Amino acid sequence: MPVSSLLAGLGLGLSLIVAIGAQNLFVLRQGIRREHVFAVAAICALSDLALIVVGVSGIGAVLQAVPWLVEVIRWLGAAFLVGYGLLAARRAIRPTGEALVADEASEDRGGTQRRRETPTEVTTRTVTAPATTRTTLAAAVLTCLALTWLNPHVYLDTVFLLGSVANTHGDGRWAFAVGAGIASIAWFFGLAYGARLLGGVLGSPRAWRVLDGVIAVVMVVLGVSLVLPH
Repeated sequence: MPVSSLLAGLGLGLSLIVAIGAQNLFVLRQGIRREHVFAVAAICALSDLALIVVGVSGIGAVLQAVPWLVEVIRWLGAAFLVGYGLLAARRAIRPTGEALVADEASEDRGGTQRRRETPTEVTTRTVTAPATTRTTLAAAVLTCLALTWLNPHVYLDTVFLLGSVANTHGDGRWAFAVGAGIASIAWFFGLAYGARLLGGVLGSPRAWRVLDGVIAVVMVVLGVSLVLPH
């Protein structure tokens, strides 16, 4: 298994998945509240694995029928990655001041979140619910599935972009997919179970600036690497 392809998949998978979004906020919230943590993390990870397989296998068949698409996809993928990285860099340099605040008391009184999401930012607001409110397993599972499968960006990022980049690695595309899969599993379970430890840290806008800075560097480096001679 080509280690370079596996590491490239790991890097791109993490870069795409750690961006602030409704799905990650939901996983983090469930982790902070310690509600159905394993089920939520497992659904997110398994969904990502399924989408990765679809992307690598489906796009691969198209590329075999039309070989010249490899170069087109290589340049489009590079442009997308660099653009995504520049947007992350702008957020790091000129932050909006938004942050996810982990309210320790929310573990006892419950709460729901209203979100308005764009590709570059998420605004959150906590609405206090009655003290006895607790998310049921069915509600958590359905919400998690909706946030994953009804998000149009997941198809662009995971199926098309990640699948397309994987196929530029030729015979190493499945190693790339394995790396991306490892990134998904590690991220979702790490986020869900580490949420209580991260809650206070993520309440600082500076933490999101650092995170966006890391995303920017990784995305730009991967984008440039796509068009460099192999």
